[in-house]
Amino acid sequence: MMSPMASSTWNKPRSSRARSYISTADKAPEAESAFDVQTALAVSSSTNEKRTGEKPMIALDSIARVRIVTEVLDAWANGIREHDPERVASHFTENALFQGVAPTHSIGRLGVIAYYDRQPVGLSPSFRILEHRQLSDSTLISYIDVDFTRPDGVVIPVHLTAVLEYVDASWLISHYHVSQVE
Repeated sequence: MMSPMASSTWNKPRSSRARSYISTADKAPEAESAFDVQTALAVSSSTNEKRTGEKPMIALDSIARVRIVTEVLDAWANGIREHDPERVASHFTENALFQGVAPTHSIGRLGVIAYYDRQPVGLSPSFRILEHRQLSDSTLISYIDVDFTRPDGVVIPVHLTAVLEYVDASWLISHYHVSQVE
């Protein structure tokens, strides 16, 4: 029986806001542990490599992709809510390309720490995953609407493109780019 985390065909997500996923536990698909996703990747990859001698892409189904992106972004959002820049940065790769709403970008976790350290205490993000694709066995890309609510109640809506990479048994953000919605 095939693991629910991996499918034999590529499943294209529908591009409809009605099918978007929201970062609340009661609205997100029922969560499975990150271990299940990691196990599915490792077992499927190992099995295919032994059988064919090649390492084909392991297609994660839509539910698995959403679970991965949601897990990473929930952890990212919780770090922001707790005003813990180091915790936020721990969900990025060592060499992550980061572009927030500031006029300049940064490379690496130190830039992420500096950026979130400048944000106000009480900033609270909520997000909706609008699109997601798998680029390789270890790379996902997602397009997300994020609303950053400031402590004074002002909401700053942005579009976020995030690339996640599977590094050392963890999914981490390797590319983060926001565009402020006017």
